[in-house]
Amino acid sequence: MSLPREGEVRIPSGCAVSGMFSKSGKRMNGEQIIRSIEVMHDRSNGLGGGFAAYGIYPEYKEYYAFHIFYDDSSTKQECERFLERHFDIINLSKIPTRKMPQITDVPLIWRYFVTPLPTKLAESQLDEREFVAKCVFHINTRIKGSYVFSSGKNMGVFKAVGFPEDVGRFYRLDEYAGYCFTAHGRYPTNTPGWWGGAHPFALLDYTVVHNGEISSYDANRRAIEMYGYKCTLQTDTEVIAYIIDYLHRKQGLNWQEICSVIAAPFWQTIAAMPEQERAKHEYLRNVFASQLITGPFSILVGFNGGMMALNDRLKLRSMVVGEKDDMFYVASEESAIRVIQPELDKVWSPRGGECVLVTLEGGKA
Repeated sequence: MSLPREGEVRIPSGCAVSGMFSKSGKRMNGEQIIRSIEVMHDRSNGLGGGFAAYGIYPEYKEYYAFHIFYDDSSTKQECERFLERHFDIINLSKIPTRKMPQITDVPLIWRYFVTPLPTKLAESQLDEREFVAKCVFHINTRIKGSYVFSSGKNMGVFKAVGFPEDVGRFYRLDEYAGYCFTAHGRYPTNTPGWWGGAHPFALLDYTVVHNGEISSYDANRRAIEMYGYKCTLQTDTEVIAYIIDYLHRKQGLNWQEICSVIAAPFWQTIAAMPEQERAKHEYLRNVFASQLITGPFSILVGFNGGMMALNDRLKLRSMVVGEKDDMFYVASEESAIRVIQPELDKVWSPRGGECVLVTLEGGKA
């Protein structure tokens, strides 16, 4: 008897998010982010946990790191044939894990460092990142039993069914070092837990962890699929990741503008703005109306060289930010920050719709 898939059952919601970022690019091991998300254990119910980590593959930083779940070895062979036809595979291996009784029904979990084959890239007439994204969607929609859950450079997603602290230790996250980590503890809103449905959701180097429920999901999904994206997981957070990719990579919006699209000010707020600012927000609301996200949410977006935190415009989900020296912290609860950094220089709660953005000093780790 198979487990219910995404969208087949409704379960009440909770969820927790946490993130930490070194503005100087100092690399830290993953134990701190595990301790942070563990404090919010009661916000999760064991149906999903996960982490995104940046700066963890410096020796392969020029290559795309594909993390892939497989149902079985025959599916793995089919996917690897596809990868060999489209990429130069620099290195491949199982992702190291440790056996834990709390983590069960483990799929095959493999990692590939790849770069597009020049002939295939030229033949496609696409830029490199678009070529990689299309290959990810091909695997996830056409090779049944294969799921690419991470595909960026010098970063990786690690997720599973379980409580997040168990997931972090299962993946031996304490053995990785990065300048940025985000984490999620899942208490699903509408869907059962399965490995692909855990957060973070990722495409290329963009990752999203999310607490809340997107009431505009169906409208957002139908709109984003017009631009070639495939929402196969029937979960609202997936569509946020694709909206971020579309607005930033394809449309060239900056992060402040992206916040003004997905958590747009109300029309009456825009009407009261100075003329130049009002014109900009009117343009964003009109042109990108289908990317407006409604419903309660707090999200953390990771990307190479930075992290963004955002609440819905009514601030219906909690989010707290803290700073200490060059370190930036954000979490659903202040306790999740103070457990790893008791003494903070500054702590505050962002306003609804306020874009909180942190980037590396000098632009690179």
